[in-house]
Amino acid sequence: MISIDERPIGIFDSGVGGLTVVKEVINVLPKENIVYFGDTARVPYGSKSKELIYKFSCQIIKFLKEQNVKAIIIACNTVSSNCYDDLKKHFIDIPIIEVLEPGVSSAIRVTKNRKIGVIGTEGTIKSGQYEKKLKDGLENVEVYSKPCPLFVPIAEEGLLEDKITVDIAKIYLEDLKKYNIDSLILGCTHYPLLKNSIKKVMGNSVNIVDPAFETAMKMKKYLMDNNIYNIKGGNHSFYVSDKNDKFDFICSLVLQENHIAKKVSIEKY
Repeated sequence: MISIDERPIGIFDSGVGGLTVVKEVINVLPKENIVYFGDTARVPYGSKSKELIYKFSCQIIKFLKEQNVKAIIIACNTVSSNCYDDLKKHFIDIPIIEVLEPGVSSAIRVTKNRKIGVIGTEGTIKSGQYEKKLKDGLENVEVYSKPCPLFVPIAEEGLLEDKITVDIAKIYLEDLKKYNIDSLILGCTHYPLLKNSIKKVMGNSVNIVDPAFETAMKMKKYLMDNNIYNIKGGNHSFYVSDKNDKFDFICSLVLQENHIAKKVSIEKY
């Protein structure tokens, strides 16, 4: 028996980065309604303490639950690597999916020489979660990690393929090239926005691993397994903690749809 569940999927990130996950969810689940929250007032998360990241995430999840979402995607690697287990324990009444595991699975699948690079925020890299999960999942893997903190503000500014972006990418990534990695995990959902600039530096021989597609597929499997998918929706709503034109511009660029985000006073949650 088909059960149509029109409740939306909730997706959140520190800013515009999670839109790369929204894009893949729309491609994989075109009939699902989506509520997205970008914490534009408090971006970036990468340099903040674990306690503060957890507090922010709890506020956002409470807001999303108020929107009657049926499941949540944490479209932020910093939250996923630092707070996922704690958030799952705290919010036991709603399924929560993170982006780390899908990225690890993809990298393990595509690597040939078992030399994998990981780039992310300082918070993600410092957590060591990618390295741990890769080593748990693949014997004799070599993992080379590099924090790239400026990539988030660059993406938030919409400087996706500018010369300054390529120049900064060179500074961050030249070290990784000397390790002969054949796969590079984009361990921050902002980074796929800079994929072309990153590819210019890394070259065509390196697999650029974007966890967004695998994350969307994981959500699809969950909805199908639990018979709570939607077959007649497709409405997308966007909320931010601080309103600026750049979010709407990047949203239209990534999704090829025009949306006007609404501002939410997230501190009250």
